[in-house]
Amino acid sequence: MTELSRRRVLQIGTAAGAGALLAPGPAARAEVRPFAGSVAFRPRFRWWWPDGLVDPREIRREIDQIADAGFGGAEIVAVHHSVRDKSVLDPAGHGWGGASWNAGVEAALDQARRRGITVDLTIGPAWPAAVPTLTPDSPAAVQELAYGSVTVGEGQTYSGPAPEPVSPPAAGVTTRRLEAVHAVRIDAANSTRKEMGLSRTSWRELTVRDGVVEWTATEGDWVLLSYWRRGSGQRPESGPHSAPDCVVVDHFSPAGTKAVIGFWESALLTPKIRRLLRQAGGTLFEDSIELETKALNWTPDLPEEFEKRRGYALWPYLPVIVRKNENPVHAYEAKITAQVRHDFWLTVSDLFNEHHFAALTKWAHSIGLKMRAQPYGLETDAIRSASIVDVPEGESLGFRNLDDYRALAGGRDMAGRTVLSCEAGAYQGGAYNTTWKKLLRTMGGAYAAGLNQTVLHGFSYATAPGVAWPGFAAFTPYNGTVGFSESWGPRQPSWRHAPDIAAYLGRVHQTMQTGVNRVDIAVFRQKGYTKTGIGSAWVTAAGVPLGWTHQFVSAPLLELPSATVSGGRLAPRGPGYKAIFVEGDRFAGMERTMPLDTARRLLRLTKAGLPLVFLGDWSGATVPGVPADGENEKLRAVLAEVFARPTVRQVAAEADVPGALAALGVTPDVRYAASSTLLNAHRVLDGKDHYYLVNGKHAETVKPPVAPIDHDVTLTRTDRRAVPHRLDPWTGELERVAVYRADGDRVTLRVALRPAEATIIVLARPGRGGPHATATDAPEIRYDGGRPVLRSTAAGTFTTTLSTGRTVRTTVGPLPAPLTPARWRLKVEDFRPGATPTETEIVRHDLALDGLKPWPDIPELADVSGIGRYITTVDLDAAWRGAYLELGEVFDTCRVTVNGRRLPPVNLFNPVVDAGPYLRRGTNTIEIEVATTLNNRLRVSDPGVYGGAGRQPYGLTGPVRLVPYGERPVS
Repeated sequence: MTELSRRRVLQIGTAAGAGALLAPGPAARAEVRPFAGSVAFRPRFRWWWPDGLVDPREIRREIDQIADAGFGGAEIVAVHHSVRDKSVLDPAGHGWGGASWNAGVEAALDQARRRGITVDLTIGPAWPAAVPTLTPDSPAAVQELAYGSVTVGEGQTYSGPAPEPVSPPAAGVTTRRLEAVHAVRIDAANSTRKEMGLSRTSWRELTVRDGVVEWTATEGDWVLLSYWRRGSGQRPESGPHSAPDCVVVDHFSPAGTKAVIGFWESALLTPKIRRLLRQAGGTLFEDSIELETKALNWTPDLPEEFEKRRGYALWPYLPVIVRKNENPVHAYEAKITAQVRHDFWLTVSDLFNEHHFAALTKWAHSIGLKMRAQPYGLETDAIRSASIVDVPEGESLGFRNLDDYRALAGGRDMAGRTVLSCEAGAYQGGAYNTTWKKLLRTMGGAYAAGLNQTVLHGFSYATAPGVAWPGFAAFTPYNGTVGFSESWGPRQPSWRHAPDIAAYLGRVHQTMQTGVNRVDIAVFRQKGYTKTGIGSAWVTAAGVPLGWTHQFVSAPLLELPSATVSGGRLAPRGPGYKAIFVEGDRFAGMERTMPLDTARRLLRLTKAGLPLVFLGDWSGATVPGVPADGENEKLRAVLAEVFARPTVRQVAAEADVPGALAALGVTPDVRYAASSTLLNAHRVLDGKDHYYLVNGKHAETVKPPVAPIDHDVTLTRTDRRAVPHRLDPWTGELERVAVYRADGDRVTLRVALRPAEATIIVLARPGRGGPHATATDAPEIRYDGGRPVLRSTAAGTFTTTLSTGRTVRTTVGPLPAPLTPARWRLKVEDFRPGATPTETEIVRHDLALDGLKPWPDIPELADVSGIGRYITTVDLDAAWRGAYLELGEVFDTCRVTVNGRRLPPVNLFNPVVDAGPYLRRGTNTIEIEVATTLNNRLRVSDPGVYGGAGRQPYGLTGPVRLVPYGERPVS
């Protein structure tokens, strides 16, 4: 049986009623249950605007939509990769930074203030940082050093202008400056598979007179190199965003930063925006540092800064530093080549962190904002950057595994900051087919690695010229096909359930921002790169599966004020590392390198009682760059002192690391008896320990899939009188754990989690006393009114040992057989394109089902996306005292109602709910509401873009069972 009706049209963006979720009026508003915690903990959205082509009234409505769904705010960014013809966006009249843009920002900030959420502002349109007040030739614009090359044979004379650059200039670059001309003899012995070998000792600087170079080669073939400084001409992504178009700024000089600040002060910070920023502003955000060049990243003062900081001139080494299409082209001897390249990028890193991040952070504070940034993309020390900005940020799309987050977390924690953010949920080809379950599965392990703020990718402004239903989306279509996920919001059927997701994430964030982080091991990293996927010997592969936690620190972090030792811990008021693990440089063939000052610092730290473990033979250690006279000998002498300390161990192989740690008395805060996929994080506040536990994996690409776990976990407690409590991040319920063993500062309890499922354990003093169980063969024991109660879904007699030492037997009598509903009524709200791209027409289906199956297997629902309500009735007699409702397989989000009462939110990874308090004798009505993506509808409504996507198996496929349980007090 099916009934169809066309009853209403849903406006998702531009209508007066767009603030409602899916149904107009009070009924829809009553369904919105935002997370009740502080706005600081709620997840946020990356909010994509088609530049300034926005209506302030629509901006206010979208702020309401975000707030109504329980989210904490949004980050405004001009992004429109999906719009091929940018002229329709009117860059001259509605560009980024113009009057219409500012009017939209004012509306967003004002409405955010009214709704109690915050708004973040991006440093420029799209990325990288850019302003429209520069041209590609401006001194403050992004720079590159391009080289020209001519081969001169032995005995030949070159006479002519300096060689032209091998890479042509970008569009709009009209000026250049010749910096130098060098001649270097070719030496095949130094060649690599991709680089021409050169003789370092042959280098000579040539003179240019009246634009002419004249030089004769002797003793072999030579290469004559010219170096041209010019603008790279880079523009922000997918422009133009303004008229004139924006130009990327020099990220390594004060001039580039002054250009950014100058434009903001003169054009963006209207009096109203300045005032509102202090009321509703959150952070100033900069995306990943994607400075693209055909040559070598450069800044005018780089040679002088290099010599001042490194102690020798850069010019003789430019031949092995210059690049073509970002790849090196020449090499000296391998050792010196690696050393000078290290020193070059270390200098670039210094300039980047000092002139860009430190300066922008200081300025952001002056206008009432914090600085949030993704400080990676170049060969710079992102760990140090994470200690400079207020909120470092990673990304789920670009980060290859959890160690990429742990690198940024080390900088955050050593600097005494709290938040590590993430651009979350960008999946290539994921537009309108991404589920909340997939997002949470991706992010679950990242929280264990230190992440504690989620900025969802993303929320699109409602409309733009020429877009198709369901409205403007920043990244789809992408090159004519399905683009990057996702455009969350009322256009999505699952938006009705978004408050449950927001509440879940808010509780996880709150846990992971509570107090201070506690981490077992700091891994010393010679180069502070991230977004590399490169982890650490033993710790990542073998230590983590046993419960160990770690972060990465680079040399500058050991010079921070927090880098002190107390009680054998580094940074005792912060991460409290129990040891530093030092291995070779994983970005340079495991070379045993270390700055001399770092070795001296480690000596001081270990003299203060900090354990150190070194992997490999460090007897021939060298400094990472070009050494000063006697510097390597001094390094080895200092390390000899280090190795003589009783708190230091050297091991030859990775397998020896755990023995060395044990010999030093270093143990993890969390222990598993055997290798496990369980990941953990530990934070401490006022003597209370908060543990986040998730059954996750180190990287999305890890195979095979994670399996369920069920084993004991031993946790360290700060307060020896603390007892375990379990916080359900889905419902917010906190209950005391009834079965555990305590021994000194350790508590052991059972943890059972399905793949991607998480739980939170809080060790705190109990509100009420009473015995607990230390062992049982019962399926479950819980507290009820301070007394332990046994619960079982099967009859039997169970033995329990109490903390008093008594052993008791508890019997659960016969129970009814589990009940599987055979017949269902399915009511579906079918989302279809309306009269305009922002209108959704709702078509209703009413079906009778004899069994549960995916929507594509039901002819009437094969191409339907929307909301489905599965309704069934069950008759229960007096033998039913309580029951679990097992939902089985559910496509993404769902909600459950029993006898007209909404149950707490459903755990997406373990969809079993306690229906006992909601059931009654006689007839009971059970309703399960499911929500879908828009994929199946878009396949047929917009086949030119989405037709190649496969149907997703929407709906409730079960099996759904009502499983009775019995309860008896454990006396």
